[in-house]
Amino acid sequence: PNAGNEMHNNWESLREGQSLVADPRLPGKCYPAVIDNFILNGPTVDVHAVESFVHHAMEMIMDEAVKKASDVQEKVCEWRSPEQLKELLDLDLRDEGEPESKILQRCRDAIRYSIKTGHRHFFNQLYAGMEPYSMVASFITEAIKTSLYTYEVAPVFTLMEETVLRKMIEMVGWEEGGDGIFNPGGSMSNMYAVNLARYHYCPDIKEDGLVAVQRLVILASQECHYSISKSAALLGIGTKNVYMVPSDSRGKMIPSALEELIKTAKSEGAVPFMVNATAGTTVLGAFDPIEEIADICEKYNLWLHVDACWGGAALMSDRHKHLLKGIHRVNSVAWNPHKMLMVSLQCSAFLVRDKTSLLQRCHSAQASYLFQQDKFYDVSYDTGDKSVQCSRKPDAFKFWLMWKALGTRELEQRVDRALAMARHLAQAIKKREGFTLLMEPEYANVCFWYVPPSMRSLPAGPELWEKLHTVAPVVKERMMKKGSLMVGYQAHHGQPNFFRMVVISPQVSREDLDFVLDEIHSLGKDL
Repeated sequence: PNAGNEMHNNWESLREGQSLVADPRLPGKCYPAVIDNFILNGPTVDVHAVESFVHHAMEMIMDEAVKKASDVQEKVCEWRSPEQLKELLDLDLRDEGEPESKILQRCRDAIRYSIKTGHRHFFNQLYAGMEPYSMVASFITEAIKTSLYTYEVAPVFTLMEETVLRKMIEMVGWEEGGDGIFNPGGSMSNMYAVNLARYHYCPDIKEDGLVAVQRLVILASQECHYSISKSAALLGIGTKNVYMVPSDSRGKMIPSALEELIKTAKSEGAVPFMVNATAGTTVLGAFDPIEEIADICEKYNLWLHVDACWGGAALMSDRHKHLLKGIHRVNSVAWNPHKMLMVSLQCSAFLVRDKTSLLQRCHSAQASYLFQQDKFYDVSYDTGDKSVQCSRKPDAFKFWLMWKALGTRELEQRVDRALAMARHLAQAIKKREGFTLLMEPEYANVCFWYVPPSMRSLPAGPELWEKLHTVAPVVKERMMKKGSLMVGYQAHHGQPNFFRMVVISPQVSREDLDFVLDEIHSLGKDL
């Protein structure tokens, strides 16, 4: 009874915010610690329930997301309008939680109504296909749930990132080495290039801001990715100070036009500080002539960055690496393994030909709670201060694991086969009535028009272009509502809408390409 009274007194003391002392007559035990009516002894999560949910969820992911995505008989998408989808998904968040069975159904619905980008008939973006090794690596990084800023919290992934970056730098051809970091997407990598090039030109800008420099100018081709203009806006350079260099009929930057624009900027009193060349443009898949552009950049002492987010994979191929001839001369490169090489999203590297810690000096904030210099290990492995982010996912692990599983030779064959498939598709288009190739593909982008029977007798001219412009959007709508296929389209420099097929996945066969052309004709022949 006395012990019971003491427990009651201790409990009341605890509720009043006082500390609780364990009863010495009960060795190894203590009474509940309660603060603000929360019992603090032991975990509040049922570990067995957690394990059960994860187990059932992984089984469901395997059945609904992995197996069905690789089944060509399944739909690419279950199209619903935003209004319909809002009703189907019951998106509202409420005060009380839902049972496991209902949460698993939420997961099934999320998968069912999402686009199956791993499907063999998904050709809509510059990524596609189911890649098992990087997918498993993604599961692992989510389960481990770490951040890649210091060696102490991410020792394994820090070393893996260093290894992958070193190998990619070797592929670029920088014999003396370099530096780099993985980022959440190619747009961020291109922004790093702009910021680093500006810091290289004027280090004072880091502390003094824009007052430290004159009007700065970036030069990029008219086919460049929009992230260059976005970077200029974000960094205070201004979109009007991105000078667009004309491209030739195949989408390649014209070097003589580049030099003229450099002279123009200088005559205006501005300071050209950077040229952005593109290795694999988004629409046409064009490669700028890096060697000639490098000559001009050296002549005018300009930073040369190559956006190789799409085309960088050609460096893996002895047969196709000539597309990036001269890349060893550039200052920085953006390269997305999540595109042609099929690493699970996202996986994007920014590489720089510098051994003086320029990346570190440009972005370092020396946060004392992360980057202590008196740690018990080599703090050079704390790479997070090179990044503009704090938390950063270990994306390099996905590329590392896939590379380990497949080897360099298989990655090379993956690139070679994708480009062979693109050439096959181009040849098939040229043989088909009603299909017109925009140009011979240089990379994996195959651009073409579908001309319905009702328009085939019209002469080339404004009437045909106006009617043809309406075809691709209607065919795209029909293919998505049917769920049979996804292919992108766009207008380009005054030309009517055309389809852009991007062939990447090694799962895609000749029969799949034939299906694409047959299906487009079936969906559009009545237009």
